[in-house]
Amino acid sequence: MRQRVFELRNAVLRQFAATLAVSSLVILMGIGAASAQSSTPAPDQSKAAAQPADTAKDAAQNQRRTDEFAEAAQVISGPAGNPECVWLGRRVVRLMWRDDLDTAFRHLDLYDRFGCPGGHIQATFRCLTRFGGQIDPKVAETLDSRVHACWINPASQPQQAAAAASQPAAPASGNAQPQPAASPSPAASPSPAPPK
Repeated sequence: MRQRVFELRNAVLRQFAATLAVSSLVILMGIGAASAQSSTPAPDQSKAAAQPADTAKDAAQNQRRTDEFAEAAQVISGPAGNPECVWLGRRVVRLMWRDDLDTAFRHLDLYDRFGCPGGHIQATFRCLTRFGGQIDPKVAETLDSRVHACWINPASQPQQAAAAASQPAAPASGNAQPQPAASPSPAASPSPAPPK
């Protein structure tokens, strides 16, 4: 009989200990969460002033992206003008320009999965290579703006090349008399080396 009493008492004590452990764990978690919420320091005024500037900057950047997608949809007919094709395609071209080909190929798989035309990527990259000297690698905006311009018009040419191509064509048009070619200036003759 005594053994049954001890067994019953041990069972009750084990149940009480388990209940006490669970309830204390729940209370500690509640106190920890409450203290974490209440212990956050008040934001400094400098941080509060910087936060609206950051949100304004983010809003302006989001508006610029939206405008770029709308421009692409208006200018490009077909799937290359879809926002997902524009976003992924420009990203692939940027990654290719930076020689991150592994990531570019992974993005290209997504680009293909959305049914976007692969030829537009080729034409855009070809256009970007024509403008290689005008892209500053330290300023990300130059690359991004050039990629977008080439995405919109893959046939665009650098202004120096376009100006050089249009100069010979300009005098030949109309009734203008052909101008005599300027005689080349004589090349300087090399002087003999002094004897040693």
